[in-house]
Amino acid sequence: MRDGVKLYTTIYLPNDATEKHPILIRRTPYSCAPYGENKFYDYWNHPERMMYLKENYILVSQDVRGKFMSEGTFEDVRPFIKDKKLNTDVDEASDAYDCIDWLIKNIPNNNGNVGVSGISYPGFYATMAALSNHPALKAVSPQAPVTDWFIGDDDHHKGVSFIMDNFFFDREFSVPRYAPTTEWAKVPPIKSDDNYKYFLEQGTFSEIKSKYFGDSIQMWNDLIAHPNYDDWWKARDARRACYNIKPAILIVGGLFDAEDCYGAWNTYKAIEKQSPETDCRIIEGPWFHGGWARSSGEQLGNCWFGEKISEYYLKNFELPFFNYYLKGKGNWNSISEANIFISGENKWHQFTEWPPKNISTENLFLQSNGNLSFTKPTTTNSFDSYVSDPMKPVPYTEDVHFDRTREYMCDDQRFAARRPDVLVYESEILMDSVTLAGPLIADLFVSLTTTDADFVVKLIDVFPDDFKYPDSVKIDYPMGGYQMLVRAEIMRGSFRNSFENPEPFTVGKISEVKFEMPDVAHSFQKGHRIMVQIQSTWFPLADRNPQQFIDSYHCTSNDLIKSTISIYHDAQHPSTILLPVLK
Repeated sequence: MRDGVKLYTTIYLPNDATEKHPILIRRTPYSCAPYGENKFYDYWNHPERMMYLKENYILVSQDVRGKFMSEGTFEDVRPFIKDKKLNTDVDEASDAYDCIDWLIKNIPNNNGNVGVSGISYPGFYATMAALSNHPALKAVSPQAPVTDWFIGDDDHHKGVSFIMDNFFFDREFSVPRYAPTTEWAKVPPIKSDDNYKYFLEQGTFSEIKSKYFGDSIQMWNDLIAHPNYDDWWKARDARRACYNIKPAILIVGGLFDAEDCYGAWNTYKAIEKQSPETDCRIIEGPWFHGGWARSSGEQLGNCWFGEKISEYYLKNFELPFFNYYLKGKGNWNSISEANIFISGENKWHQFTEWPPKNISTENLFLQSNGNLSFTKPTTTNSFDSYVSDPMKPVPYTEDVHFDRTREYMCDDQRFAARRPDVLVYESEILMDSVTLAGPLIADLFVSLTTTDADFVVKLIDVFPDDFKYPDSVKIDYPMGGYQMLVRAEIMRGSFRNSFENPEPFTVGKISEVKFEMPDVAHSFQKGHRIMVQIQSTWFPLADRNPQQFIDSYHCTSNDLIKSTISIYHDAQHPSTILLPVLK
């Protein structure tokens, strides 16, 4: 690199020397093991990714700065430096630039065209590579890219720490590394089969940190130091630098991605707005995190979507994208701007932009008696209440298990509907299908008996009572009346007016809590119902709010108190979900 740091890089060269070949790079913090000559990186040893071997790509994998066998110091989501002046001004964009520059000058038989791809954290590094604007870099595909760790990806959702994922990830990934190594950090196993019970016993963020990490994990120190959306967090928003991007961009995401559902949609929107001259397109399918590269895509949990969806994507979108820009092969211009799989209907749709032009924002109003309709309520002083108890939080899924599941994104929600601390609102049976394509907005009018609370809003597709999959679909689960989670999001109430400057609720005063949920592409079919559930805990997925206006990163279990929460649905306070209905 320009500052003298060396990054460990593995390079796989085609045996074919009759023509020059393009270079495809993956930069990763997760190791490009196995290390050493004549050892093959398992990432490429996958039936779908083998297509790049058959196409004679030069395949490159690189440990990013400060990870595994690369020199230097690692920094999580290292901020982009806009105006680099010195060789010491290094970031992930400059490292990508220097890597590309070295490769095209030193690797024999390359054709001078470079692509970068990556899923999840490597998706962040792909975005950063695009910002390098190296003239040889022609095509970049950020896939489920880490984008904004405070607002919507991995670490936080709307300011709420995702405690379970943070803990499991950082206890291994973030252990300090004092010298280059080929090994992951060794951490003691945890003996538990029940994550709900386990995290209740461990206590609050502060108590878990003291018990397991002390001051050894820098990311947890940073989380405590930056509880609000300050300049430290804003510098780590990958979108802030997405201007004047030269390479073509293909963004890929999963409709049911438990880790980076936010990143793909919002990176695409940022590039479209901030770099309108860039050829930027988006693919979204019914996948879990990276499911397009790790599964057939036919089903997730109890939900079935169709045959060989991932194979269709790879053959019709990803490979043609790189072949066109790196090999001059095929015709990419025939591919639409937005290629979106709409679940429920289970079909691919092509749009000229996202969200599509032909959507209408429709208000789905909460009503008394648990009803849900597109008609504004006319009643007065109408509300429902529940008691939120952080010591008996609502679980995020029904199962007893230890590792966080990926299937929870479309799990059956009947278990939650039966709890007294979950409000349920349900429409009449739909006489026609209702198809959504775009972001959801939750707009709630609430009052509390305390000074803070979280709000979880879930949009659910209720299947008919007699619903069954065809016999050819091998799903052994009672699907009649299934309550399929389509989208859910949590919002910390104290951030309702500003993520930078939280403020308490006034006890008993009606306040508006309005927030955007990640985009959806789903069709509620004729004969189904639409359901909305509202709750204030989502455990142990999301950290518990102490339900009083104090720093949740420093509080203890003794600070967690009950709150009676009221959700209003009358003419003066019409709580609603704003739906992007496709016409």
